[in-house]
Amino acid sequence: MAKRRARPVVAVVGRPNVGKSTLFNALAGENISIVKDTPGITRDRIYADVSWLDKNFTLIDTGGIEPDSKDIILSQMRLQAQIAMDTADVILFLVDVKQGLVDADSKVADMLRRCHKPVVLVVNKVDSFEKYMADVYEFYNLGIGDPHPISAANRMGLGDMLETVVSYFPEDGGEEQEDDRPRIAIVGKPNVGKSSLINKLLGEERLIVSDIAGTTRDAVDTAVVYNGKEYVFIDTAGLRRKNKVKEELERYMIIRTVGAVERADIVVLVIDALEGVTEQDAKIAGIAHERGKAVIIAVNKWDALEKDDKTIYRFTEKVRNTLSYMPYAEILFVSALTGQRLNKLYETIDMVSENHAMRVATGVLNEILAEAVAMQQPPSDKGKILRLYYITQVSVKPPTFVIFVNDKELMHFSYTRYIENQIRETFGFRGTPLKFIIRERNEEKK
Repeated sequence: MAKRRARPVVAVVGRPNVGKSTLFNALAGENISIVKDTPGITRDRIYADVSWLDKNFTLIDTGGIEPDSKDIILSQMRLQAQIAMDTADVILFLVDVKQGLVDADSKVADMLRRCHKPVVLVVNKVDSFEKYMADVYEFYNLGIGDPHPISAANRMGLGDMLETVVSYFPEDGGEEQEDDRPRIAIVGKPNVGKSSLINKLLGEERLIVSDIAGTTRDAVDTAVVYNGKEYVFIDTAGLRRKNKVKEELERYMIIRTVGAVERADIVVLVIDALEGVTEQDAKIAGIAHERGKAVIIAVNKWDALEKDDKTIYRFTEKVRNTLSYMPYAEILFVSALTGQRLNKLYETIDMVSENHAMRVATGVLNEILAEAVAMQQPPSDKGKILRLYYITQVSVKPPTFVIFVNDKELMHFSYTRYIENQIRETFGFRGTPLKFIIRERNEEKK
């Protein structure tokens, strides 16, 4: 059985200027998950992958709205709290020791207290514990547990705070651990037809096995049997109940998508055929790409488009250009309304699921590597030539390879891409990204 672990999500809530971004940057350090040179991926650092001791989690900044008037601040904070309560496993509530306890803090604390999710109260800007401890105690009045004094700017107190945060994570990812069924998240912008697509996939002729309550998040996972095989569809939080939060809020959409993608193996990105592929689609696709998920692009409402013999070709080209960083993604033209090609979607899910978990024998990989090096000489710099010694696959979902070389600096991105293309030529790996880790092995040591 495959072991699976969904990475917990921790969301930060707090008023403007209490230091959310400073804390975010202090925790995320250098390994910010938003890749700078990937086109179409949001530059706004909404989420990052954080590792602390042996725990990994996704940190989400719900803020980013800096309004002027007092009541707008409160309504925006309520919105942040709502997003956090919908998507996070643990909520970090950040307050400012220098501004003291303010009314908006108390009102948001009331919401958080009722949400049945663990809340860690963090008092920021405590540059000196001696000087400010008395002021920290004031925050006990919020009634959401012990305040944790930190200084995000000076990186003080972060260890104790993280210890409390990770104490709320489920042991070994809870009962989700042993599960071989493909898990599919259906994502996309509002109104592209995600709900209709899911309803059609779960349609009358299929047997809905059970509604498994989603883990701590408010997503519902539905298990479906199709042609004797079981699939789990991850419904993005609030898909079936209209949420109080406005759907248009792009930040909310991205955070919700991160939450769903995190728990899936395969991501089906639904695009509106009438609208074409948009920048927002590229942002959502980028989340799946960064997280190494298998990707299927379902172009919905295809029945409603005026077509000639070149339409599919032109549309495919446009998708490939906009999502140029994921040439491996499978594209399907479907209609949730008529059910057109939806049986093909299940076939495609099976195929990409297999590729996402495919292992290649080390011997075969090294044959491909030797041939690739013979066909195209590795790059060199100032007389030093890149040598590639050995390649091996270290994990699946996504298939991940380690290449041992004499000098990492010489292994240019373009040469890694060339090796990837050689591996794909042999094994296809359609629908799944491949990950490469370059390691140095000194010649002297050999």
